Amino acid sequence: MGQTAKKRITRLAPSPTGALHLGNLRTFLVNWAIARQQGWEIAFRIDDLDSPRIKPGADLHSIEILQWIGLNWDGRELYENQLQDKYHSALIKLAAAGQIYPCRCTRLQIQQRAASAPHADQHELRYPGTCRPLGEREINFDDPQYDGAAWRFWVDPGFVEFVDEFSGPQQFSVDQNVGDFLIGNRQRQPVYQLAVVVDDHQQQVTDIVRGDDLLSSTPRQILLQRALNLPGCRYWHLPMVIGSDGHRLAKRHGDTRVAWYREQGVTANRLIGLMAAWCGAETRQSMSLAEFLQWFRCDSIPRHPIVFSDDDHVWLLAEVSP
Repeated sequence: MGQTAKKRITRLAPSPTGALHLGNLRTFLVNWAIARQQGWEIAFRIDDLDSPRIKPGADLHSIEILQWIGLNWDGRELYENQLQDKYHSALIKLAAAGQIYPCRCTRLQIQQRAASAPHADQHELRYPGTCRPLGEREINFDDPQYDGAAWRFWVDPGFVEFVDEFSGPQQFSVDQNVGDFLIGNRQRQPVYQLAVVVDDHQQQVTDIVRGDDLLSSTPRQILLQRALNLPGCRYWHLPMVIGSDGHRLAKRHGDTRVAWYREQGVTANRLIGLMAAWCGAETRQSMSLAEFLQWFRCDSIPRHPIVFSDDDHVWLLAEVSP
């Protein structure tokens, strides 16, 4: 008898640091449609580790908005804060293997040292390796002498290569782009790069669909998967939805929250219709979720960033009674 094909699982993972905007909705809708067409399971997770930026009630609001659109998932919602022991175990393992080290550099010190050194990542300064240990690398993560230190992953020279299911072949030098990157803060809590790797493994995620603003994060996550002996994932990075000024959606572009349009009387079908236009439909027209699922093809999505225009805004509101 032949081997049974491995079950494929993706995830929807909103962050409760703010309300869902139209760009978020497009990514979640595409993720959901790919999964339902391909027969994948969909896990759901609230990325609630960024405690200073968490907005009370934003988690439930995101869930309610996605359900209003019609999206569904398989199983109960998982909160990152439920996985503290998993993160701690990963940090202990990496420290014992000499793959992470404590860092006491301030942001200002890194900025000063990096000012004269070129770096390729537009979102993050390249760490110059100031605190890299010169001798023994294997350490006890819980040793009190490291209280108050942040934690960095040791990056060796070389390239990380992978084939993105949407964006094609990719090659990154993490060493040249960002250097030894942060994976733990001064409270011994994981930061995004480590947390997402542990989270996805916990939920047995095999396929990750997200915006291409996170494309440069993927090689870091691949390095962590390898260091922790975890299976890799398939990645699908979609072009971002941006404002007319060329920047990602933000308050300067007006109120782009899905909830705001709902409050104005815009229907879920109207919003889905705009998402379809952003995914390659020839015209903007209201569309049910079932119609979207039947129509959608991943290869119809434009390969360039999608601009949220004034015309899009006017079209969304066109059927709303004055």
